[in-house]
Amino acid sequence: MIQQFLERRKKIFNQLQDKEAIVVFANAKPSYPRNFLQDKNFFYLTGLNLPNAVYFFGKQNDKPIEMLFIERNIPEMVVWEGAKMDKEEATKISGIERISYLDEFERKIGLNIASLFKIFVNIGFNNIDKPLTKPQVFVNKVKEHFPHLTAMDLTKLMVPLRSIKSKWEVEQLQTAIDVTGAAINKIYQTAQAGMKEYELEAILRFHTTKNGLHHLGFSPIIATGKNATTLHYEENNAKIGKNELVLLDVGVACNNYSADISRTFPVSGTFTKRQKEVYTEVLAINKKIITMVKPGIGMKELNEKTVELIQKSLIKLKLIKDKKNYQKYYMHSVGHHLGLDTHDLGARDSVLGIGNVITVEPGIYIAEEGIGVRIEDDILVTKNGYKNLSENIPKEIDALENLCK
Repeated sequence: MIQQFLERRKKIFNQLQDKEAIVVFANAKPSYPRNFLQDKNFFYLTGLNLPNAVYFFGKQNDKPIEMLFIERNIPEMVVWEGAKMDKEEATKISGIERISYLDEFERKIGLNIASLFKIFVNIGFNNIDKPLTKPQVFVNKVKEHFPHLTAMDLTKLMVPLRSIKSKWEVEQLQTAIDVTGAAINKIYQTAQAGMKEYELEAILRFHTTKNGLHHLGFSPIIATGKNATTLHYEENNAKIGKNELVLLDVGVACNNYSADISRTFPVSGTFTKRQKEVYTEVLAINKKIITMVKPGIGMKELNEKTVELIQKSLIKLKLIKDKKNYQKYYMHSVGHHLGLDTHDLGARDSVLGIGNVITVEPGIYIAEEGIGVRIEDDILVTKNGYKNLSENIPKEIDALENLCK
């Protein structure tokens, strides 16, 4: 484990020019009881699920300067909150040798950045009406005290690292996908007309915890009938009708790596004639686009082919006559990069390379008929083409009807 974090930081060092550095803030500990979720770039570089910490890594005279700042234990608080991670444990996990406490941060960071020309910080983005984040406050203070210093967002340096997954990263994704699949299979077998969408969500959350995982990668979409035609439906509180389709867009996270799977199934155990027509078209497109995945193909090319196939399907389904009108029934792109973030670092128009993991998720959404179908798989780009990491999660019509019955 530790070796991969050392290798990642070495790649960052090679991207830095002399007198440049990165400053990466961990997420703050939640102010109310819930599981802690780490900043993805902080975790990627250190492996530490440690709140409130700060990681500094710079290049000075072509030599690395590395420091980690962590919270100091307060003895009288240990009985209430438990002991915080100490320096030795942080070094054992991350391989970072030089560790100080957060109450020393401003003095030591000031000494180390005064002679630099540029720093990259995980500034991130939030709306202008929201309070500034800790990294944003830090950048403002740096600009006031060191006007010669340029501060930029860290993302530019992280994209080429995070978009290529290591063997260990693929293993985490596979575990997340497998647990997600187990929950989906149970939902297939359990769902009945009259249940509420949130009852199916509860099955997903139960299987997450049962398998020793602690987070979902994103808020699950459990959408029945017309709800499935709202792309980011999130209420999950409607009653499931007798002959309705249910669309699941769900993903469990393992060590912060998120699955992202969509399946659509008939709660009655049998597709109606029209549901089957629509589902058959989406399934065929899903399969076709997956077979196109290989090193060197562009996400743009996959999207263009998807639109071409969607247009033909919509005409066949008698939903449109002019192919230009396809966006009434298909509004999103066919996929995105997947990893620590559900929509992971990697451009929507990127050219795929070995080690990329993407989603393939065509859909057709017919609000006036109360039919929404999306089928999404998680695909690893390999030397010879692709590997469907979610191939064991049933999506064929016969398999779905048998499971749902």
